[in-house]
Amino acid sequence: MTVSKFLNPKNDVAFKRVFGSEEHKDILIHFINDIVGLEGNDEIDQVEYLSPIQDPEISSKKQSIIDVLCKDKNGVQVIIEMQVAPTKGFEKRAQYYASKAYSRQLDKGEKYYNLKEVIFIAIADCIIFPDKKEYKSDHVILDKKTYEHDLKDFSFVFIELPKFKKNSIEELEGIIEKWCYYFKYADETSEQELEKLIGSDLVIKRAYEVLNQFNWSETELAAYEQEIKRIRDNIAALDYQLDKAKAEGEAEGIEKGKAAGVEELVINMLRKNTDLKF
Repeated sequence: MTVSKFLNPKNDVAFKRVFGSEEHKDILIHFINDIVGLEGNDEIDQVEYLSPIQDPEISSKKQSIIDVLCKDKNGVQVIIEMQVAPTKGFEKRAQYYASKAYSRQLDKGEKYYNLKEVIFIAIADCIIFPDKKEYKSDHVILDKKTYEHDLKDFSFVFIELPKFKKNSIEELEGIIEKWCYYFKYADETSEQELEKLIGSDLVIKRAYEVLNQFNWSETELAAYEQEIKRIRDNIAALDYQLDKAKAEGEAEGIEKGKAAGVEELVINMLRKNTDLKF
């Protein structure tokens, strides 16, 4: 692949510009329907953006900031999260975000039957479920014996990009694979490759056009570059901590090894009834 004019959609600034702006709301709607597989009467045709900041009801509790939160005309809420770095317990965080969005639907005095579905979509540039082979997994609540889907208000979709192995446009099958290719390779895609990728999917073309850096102002590009710097700084800080921990661990291991060696020597000498002098 050649150097591309398109920016990286995994970058937080770029991601929110594509999926979190009123100007490009049609891309978001298309994306949700494609990834969740919504068709017919279930298909979303309009959404309203909600505040991505989930303030705690009690000040001492944790505030949550998500990438994109919206709801459709029927009140169904959709959370979309871009996860770049490996994070312990991300699947728990997903459930926390979803349950928080669910519980905050009701004002005092409202009925529980008014609660609407919450859909959580995660695009992860890391492995979430090491034991799963497929890059896309869909999770719902099922009866353990009958597998009936009685509790329908929570659903989760995880896309783990490292498990998506196709790196050629000719290999792609279906719209979901095109979206995966978009997230994984957009900043490496040439104009010629894009024409082959688009086909009849004009919304995919629009999603690429939003990433065209020549349509970004200097201020917008500066914010994009600042996000890259922030991630690099975080990675460098993490690498430093890991190297430090490793060095300290090795030093501690050497000391433990020495202590274990002395103990073994003492035991061997005692077994031989040898007098010890310290």
